[in-house]
Parts: sequence; C-alpha cells; structure tokens
Amino acid sequence: MKMQFSKRMDYFKPGIFSVLAQMKNDRLKAGRRVIDISVGTPNIPPAQHIVDALIESASDRRNYIYALSDTKELQETVAAWYKRRYGVTLDPRTEVTSLLGSQDGLAHIALAVIDAGDTVLVQDPGYPIFSDGPVLAGAELYKLPQRPENGWLVDLGAIPEDVAKRAKFMIVSYPNNPVTSLATPSFYRDLVAFAKKYDIIVLHDNAYSELVFDGQTCGSFLEYAGAKDIGVEFNSLSKTYGLAGARIGFAVGNAHIVSMLKSLKSNLDYGMFLPIQKAAIAALSGPQDCVATTRCAYEARRNVLVEGLCAVGWPMEKPPATMFVWAKLPGSYKNSEAFTKELLDKSGVLVTPGSAFGKEGEGYVRLALVQDEETLSDAVRLIDESGILKK
Repeated sequence: MKMQFSKRMDYFKPGIFSVLAQMKNDRLKAGRRVIDISVGTPNIPPAQHIVDALIESASDRRNYIYALSDTKELQETVAAWYKRRYGVTLDPRTEVTSLLGSQDGLAHIALAVIDAGDTVLVQDPGYPIFSDGPVLAGAELYKLPQRPENGWLVDLGAIPEDVAKRAKFMIVSYPNNPVTSLATPSFYRDLVAFAKKYDIIVLHDNAYSELVFDGQTCGSFLEYAGAKDIGVEFNSLSKTYGLAGARIGFAVGNAHIVSMLKSLKSNLDYGMFLPIQKAAIAALSGPQDCVATTRCAYEARRNVLVEGLCAVGWPMEKPPATMFVWAKLPGSYKNSEAFTKELLDKSGVLVTPGSAFGKEGEGYVRLALVQDEETLSDAVRLIDESGILKK
C-alpha cells in the first residue's frame, strides 16, 4: 500500500532536538558520559505550596471531568497577577485565556489568525515554533534578522515597505530565546506604531520576564500605550515556577484576538485539567519568594559557566536574561553543527547549534543553564581538557 501524507510534512524534518537526543543516546549506549546543556528543560522543581495545591485537587475525584473552559478563579488570578506584576489591567472574562503550554498556543493562534499565503514576520534567530506554527497554517515567512550590531533586536526600520504592507501577523519575544537580549521601551513604542501603521497583529512571547539578572527588571509589551489595540502576549509558568511538564501558559490582551483563540481551542481541546488550574492559581497567588530563588539559581549558574569558559579561552558575554547563554563559536570554527558534534565527541558536553534557530544563528551555539553549578563547572573542565579550544 502506497501511503500519501500532507505536503506540509516536507517542512517538518526531524527537529534538531531529536537529532541531538539521538547523538546523546548513542554516546550513552557506548558507556560514555554526557553533560546535556542543549535543551532548555528546567530542572528546578516547583515550590511545595504549588505541589500541595496540585495534589489536593487531584485527590478530589470530582475534578476528573472535562474542564471545557477556564474557571473564573483562574481568569481572575491571572488578571490580578498581571496587574500586580506589570501594572497591566485585564478583563478576566474577555482578555485572558489559558494555553496548554506556549507551544500549543503558538500553533493554535496561527490557525486563528492566518489564511494560506499570508505573510508572517518572525525573528531570526528565533525559537523554532515561532515559525513552525505559522507554517502549519500555510503562511509565507519573512525572517527579521537579529544581529549584534543592533543589540540583537529586530530593526523595524529595515523591513521593506512592500513586506510590511503584506504582513498580517508578527511574532516577537523579549527577553529572547536564543539570543538572550532585552528590548528597550523605545523598541516597544516603535513596535506598536509599526503594527498600527500596517495593520499587523502582534504576538509578544514573554516567557522569560522573571529570569532577568544583575538587578535589572523587565515588564510586559502590554504596558505600552496602544499595545492592546493590536496584540496579545503569551506568558508561561514553565520556567518561572518550575511547571514545564504541567503545560501552563496564558494568552492575554486584545479581546477580539483572545476570543478567536478561545473559539478555535473550544473545537480542539477540552480545557486545562482542573487540578493543573489549581496549581496555576497557587503559583500566581501564593508566596513569590520561589521566583527570586529560581532567578538567583540561574544567575549563579550563568556566572559559573560563562566565567569558567572565559577563563579557559572561550570568550562570551554574560546573558542579561533567560536560562541560556548565546556564545560565538571559539577559535577558527565557523559551522555550528560541526562544532556541536565535535564538542560532544571530544568533551561529552552537548549544546545546541545556532543554525537550529535560523540562518542568522550560524556561527553561534546556545548553552542551557539546566545543570547545577557543580555539573557546569565539570563541563568547563571537560571542554578545557578536550583541547577543542586550542584549534
């Protein structure tokens, strides 16, 4: 039998993280050690009061029905957290909806906004689902370079007029994964003006707003005048509260966009499991010292890794935010995938090639701060002893 599949699957070759996982497994099967700092899988568990709320709710057999929608308590808790944390006022009924993780939301919002052939503006380097979601919806992508000479920010003024006029949807994210940059207030004001001028819907992903270091802080895209007129913001509890596996995210902002996303999701899923809604409520409304503890842990890890690698001959900048380090390839290396493979072979340390995040990522690698300080120190030692930095 000859099976035929969707042509869109031609775009979705095995992802880089699947390739990296296979490389890792092959090495482990051979009895060789791997220190994996490639995938951004948080390893800091949630605070006890969050776990307790989940357990208590999961023990109630009445909570195993379909949720169908967000509880009023969850909507109001998210709105209250946005007001307290960012100073942004949201109508909990019309301007808030849960997501089964940001990945889920990024795919679904594209289906709610885009028709086949529409132009979507995305960052390069950029988190892969920012492009994959629109591609699933049939979009034509226009990549917006993020380069060091522009502070690793999108240059809105460099977008061609004809592209801006065609564009229907735009996805941006700061603090940024993978390049770790923070956007300035002037960037957000320019972004709102740009989107209004060309009638573009904006999605701002704000997953790393609580992982900002060195005493700096970061806010919300929705703080800026006019932002809610043209856009929504995604937020996630994965990194901030250690709830990555629970898949908890939110879309907030423009009521029309939120309503379209809700309508689509009502046909695709049956809502967030009620005990997980209770865990989210506990996270957002309970003691927030766990957030500071998590932030300090990632900052300490950053210092150990970056200072250690700089000391042994791999110069790199300390990231101002996120749980990643964006590092230029050392020495004479030019190809990030080849370097990643050689680094794993010689040192046992696994990172992500910058090319996985787009053409503009070539020449860099991303290192995830997902191991404890002792293990990261060990990674530095193994890289130094491998001799790879001598080339």
